[in-house]
Amino acid sequence: MAEQGPLVDPATVPDWLRQVVEATRDLDPEMFRRVSPPPANPRDAAVLILFGEHETRGPDVLLQLRADSGGAHSGQVAFPGGSSEPDDDGPVATALREAVEETGLDPSGVRPLALLPTLGIPVSGFHVTPVIAYWEKPSRVWAVDPAESAAVARVPVTELADPANRFTCRHPSGFLGPAFALPGMLVWGFTAALLTLLLKLGGWERPWDGSVIRDLDAAWRSVS
Repeated sequence: MAEQGPLVDPATVPDWLRQVVEATRDLDPEMFRRVSPPPANPRDAAVLILFGEHETRGPDVLLQLRADSGGAHSGQVAFPGGSSEPDDDGPVATALREAVEETGLDPSGVRPLALLPTLGIPVSGFHVTPVIAYWEKPSRVWAVDPAESAAVARVPVTELADPANRFTCRHPSGFLGPAFALPGMLVWGFTAALLTLLLKLGGWERPWDGSVIRDLDAAWRSVS
């Protein structure tokens, strides 16, 4: 299993992203395991948290809307990623390969920066390593396989940090977690939890009312 922390010298990272990279060194992996315990017989996987910088909208992150295929994560907003293959040389290789397959991005313009602690996803049986990267040379992206992805979008960090777009989501199981309501997108679950962490690490978070609770079904309807 790859160790968490920076993969590059944080001093070589853009100023607005440096704090995130530096913070990965000191995160408590046990905290991650308590929040999301590893599933039984987990499969290794990785996701790509790809930060770019738009000339007018500022920092953004690449997200995809998964196709409504009936699977465990169908219809959800997620980071590009998936399960490891035997030829993958660690989580960075897995994350990049999956991102290319799902969004068509040119990996030569992507600079991997850091690894977050591995998280367990019991519903899918994955042991996921989040890979933080910088999009040095952005390329065209799109939903390569309509059976897998319905849409791909660069979402501005300012929209994610906007308190008007944030609330607590209640799953039918009773689970409560952070969520984001964006145009045509509901971000909740694993992806929303990681985005919440990243907003804190980057110093981008703005005070928001976590006492506003919306049931998952109602939250879906509000963004559709």
